[in-house]
Amino acid sequence: MAAVLTVSGIRIDGLRDAALSWHMPPPVGVMRGLRLCMDSGRTAPLAMKVAREVMRTNPRIGAVDALLLATDTIEAAHARGLPPQFLAATLLQESAFDPFAVSSAGAVGIAQFTVPTAIEYGVDPWEPPSAIAGAARLLAAYVDDYRARTDDDPYALALAAYNAGPGTVSAYHGVPPYRETREYIVDVRDRWSRIIGR
Repeated sequence: MAAVLTVSGIRIDGLRDAALSWHMPPPVGVMRGLRLCMDSGRTAPLAMKVAREVMRTNPRIGAVDALLLATDTIEAAHARGLPPQFLAATLLQESAFDPFAVSSAGAVGIAQFTVPTAIEYGVDPWEPPSAIAGAARLLAAYVDDYRARTDDDPYALALAAYNAGPGTVSAYHGVPPYRETREYIVDVRDRWSRIIGR
């Protein structure tokens, strides 16, 4: 008996058939074509929307991997009380969901953890589910902290802390005046709105 794979409640029967199929049959309860990730409209399930952005941003990631990463991201965000689109947009900006990404500053993996931060949070930065869950945990802690302490946008402050460090946010009593950090926030918000709007 063949295993049945489900992604966000949608059954994918016959993975080989699905991967080779380019056409969607008449409406059925089974997804027969992974092309649906790219062709589905604004009413598509959130996992499809996130997967579509992952594939658009990083063409090296195939549909099945993109759906699995999207599902991990959505589950991690829900577990920490974050909007899934916010977490997905942040990870897209950090690494385009590339598990092998390495920055010039030494940050690694999908969530671009530095080694000390990864150790502090018990994260394996090279393992996508661990890195995604760690990013959700860290961002949620920032959002909760800034929501409790200020009237400023907690998501912008969380992004600033993720990009420039929480000490920098504290030193400037808000988003620091660094061009890179301000552009980072704008870029994540743009990705966030693109996922919502797709």
